[in-house]
Amino acid sequence: MEPAAGTQYPDATLKLHLSNATGQNRITGYGAGYVDVNRERYRTSLVVMPSRLVTDWRAGANDQLGAEAIRPLAGLEVEIVLVGTGEHQRFPEPAALRPLVEAGIGFEIMSTPAACRTYNILVAEDRIVAAALIP
Repeated sequence: MEPAAGTQYPDATLKLHLSNATGQNRITGYGAGYVDVNRERYRTSLVVMPSRLVTDWRAGANDQLGAEAIRPLAGLEVEIVLVGTGEHQRFPEPAALRPLVEAGIGFEIMSTPAACRTYNILVAEDRIVAAALIP
């Protein structure tokens, strides 16, 4: 369909801005059983935030996400928590997510690769985000 005669379009140029993430934690790689943060490899569950890294997050026995694993995430003072559940997306019991709901923190449950990609996008947008990751 052709535009109507005389239709004018605003400047349709696209402006790109270099993201200056100096000093921020970025996920630089991931694969089976690991996540790289700032080019350092981690093989245990961890929580990544732009200015903080928690390397002793306990996801639970056999990486089962129960309330005891989720509860500490509710105290992180972030807008959203991305929960990466490993290679495949696995939903925790709804009751386990209650601490996040009560704290008013948004959350998404996804595979770890998806959580890693989403985290980097949100950090580039200057969002206050945490990625709780099971490698």
